[in-house]
Amino acid sequence: MELISSEIKECLTHSSAIRKMFEAGMELKQKYGAENVFDYSLGNPDLPPPAKVGKSLERIAAETRQPFSLGYMSNAGYPAARAKLAELLTAEQDVPLKGDHIVITCGAAGGINVFFRAVLTRGDEVLTPCPYFVEYGFYVGNSGGKLVPVPSVDFTFEPDADRLAAAINEKTRAIILNSPHNPTGQIYTAAHYEAIAKAVNAAEDKYGKPIYIVADEPYRILNFDGAEIPSVFKYFRHSVVIGSFSKSLSLAGERIGYVAVRPDMAGADELVNGLIFCNRILGFVNAPAIAQKILLDCASEKVDLEIYRRRRDVLAQALTDAGIKFTLPRGAFYFFPQSPVPDENVFVQALIDEHVLAVAGSSFGTPGYIRMAFCSVSEEMIRKSAPALKRAADAVRKK
Repeated sequence: MELISSEIKECLTHSSAIRKMFEAGMELKQKYGAENVFDYSLGNPDLPPPAKVGKSLERIAAETRQPFSLGYMSNAGYPAARAKLAELLTAEQDVPLKGDHIVITCGAAGGINVFFRAVLTRGDEVLTPCPYFVEYGFYVGNSGGKLVPVPSVDFTFEPDADRLAAAINEKTRAIILNSPHNPTGQIYTAAHYEAIAKAVNAAEDKYGKPIYIVADEPYRILNFDGAEIPSVFKYFRHSVVIGSFSKSLSLAGERIGYVAVRPDMAGADELVNGLIFCNRILGFVNAPAIAQKILLDCASEKVDLEIYRRRRDVLAQALTDAGIKFTLPRGAFYFFPQSPVPDENVFVQALIDEHVLAVAGSSFGTPGYIRMAFCSVSEEMIRKSAPALKRAADAVRKK
């Protein structure tokens, strides 16, 4: 008896290794104590939200005495919240936006799903540099599309414009560019965008249709060395920016994000209307009311970036001491180091034996590496994990 669809049954066999590792971590913590388990598996920020968020919640609580204070609103979000985001994004992207160019969504993930539902026709292809965030394939598949991973430059993980150009064909509908990047921490430069734009513009002219650039930017504030993070709006005719406040305000569980459409794009109004419609028919209806009200007070607030920077530097030293090769992440809160042995699953198991949790690189489309998230591991715990990292690396080298 088939209780679920064959498609979802197949998906379950390839479901998120990140979540599986997280669940394995829960078992280890129950058995050995949380203080003896080093969990680098899940990108769940442990920093508290900025203090202003708490004050905002007090204001919102007082407002709940009013009728409809937390009721339905426009599927696109509160007009005041859209206007606030337009103000923020105008400064961030250095391109003038209005609230009408923005749809507030249930996190960046909700925004990506809404966007693909609005623009994909079954059989369309979506390109993305590889490695890539593990859920992209499901997000594209939800709307009948196919994700096509395109290898990045080896080890540095910069996007390879030539490979992207070669992968574009008549089925290509969009390209996802995630910067700062999960899982590598790479930040794409203006030169990268210029090279990719040249290929995209040529392909749009050749095939006579838009090829959307989807800038997935939930980690934009996590820029450790002050690198320029260019705006896709300045390089791509058909582009959207999708982001969230999961990282900047440490509100991952509140699920608040947005889709911003390049304001001078031909047909921008039609696209926005399509996004609003899909926000409703996918069952999101509207983004959480409380989170939208928090944005009115706190959209410009940020968690303390210095805490993450120090963690990055401490983990870099621990990996160096263990003889594990890596490219230093410029942003986000992940390392993507090279496994000491070709089969990274062997190394992942050796790490588990030392109570260290990491995710195999094959989950991100790139075998031979592992991903380590340092957003929920304190400096003290990172330092404490250093001997375990070295023991695991030494153990697999001896096999």
